[in-house]
Amino acid sequence: MLTRKQLELLDFINRRMQRDGVPPSFDEMKDALDLRSKSGIHRLITALEERGFIRRLAHRARAIEIVKLPDALEGRPAGFTPRVIEGDRTDAPAGAMPVEMHASEIEVMGRIAAGTPIAAIAEPSHTVAVPGQMLSGEARHYALEVQGDSMIEAGINDGDTVVIREGRAADDGDIVVAVVRGEEATLKRLRRARGTVALEAANPAYETRVFPEDQVEVRGRLVGLIRTY
Repeated sequence: MLTRKQLELLDFINRRMQRDGVPPSFDEMKDALDLRSKSGIHRLITALEERGFIRRLAHRARAIEIVKLPDALEGRPAGFTPRVIEGDRTDAPAGAMPVEMHASEIEVMGRIAAGTPIAAIAEPSHTVAVPGQMLSGEARHYALEVQGDSMIEAGINDGDTVVIREGRAADDGDIVVAVVRGEEATLKRLRRARGTVALEAANPAYETRVFPEDQVEVRGRLVGLIRTY
């Protein structure tokens, strides 16, 4: 039996992972549950882990897997499957059911900076197989290899491969591929305000960069993450 706050947090993590492909930061969890400090989130996370609903990945800042959902959340959203795909793992969580996934090949368009911006994405270098469940609708999807640590508190690490749904539309708070001034590409959280676009890191070591709206072009939105050990 989960407490109301434990259930609220698990629901929030589940919905954010379905939307963004990565878990929310502790600050976002704190704000969503209207708590005064992150210590309350730490206690809730520990309780959920002890009860077998989530698993924290060792040596990965803010990296959380959902192992199972309680009956109260089953079916919302339908067909729940984790969006973080991990390669070369032989161990499975106790009680986890195998999930059959049909893979699709998508192009890897090079590297994307989660740190200091690098040259804009251009030509594909190779392809990577991703579960078909990660791809949505008729939109084109592509992958990028992450370089840098500016999104580490969003669960995105240096060396990860991100799956991007191509498009120019994005909501505030989405993690996007942004091309600045047509020259540099970066992976950041998007915020808009009064004719400007803020590209927000998920690492306090990096400053938020703000540009006039016409200098930033969205090239796609994060929908999944592939991690190989």
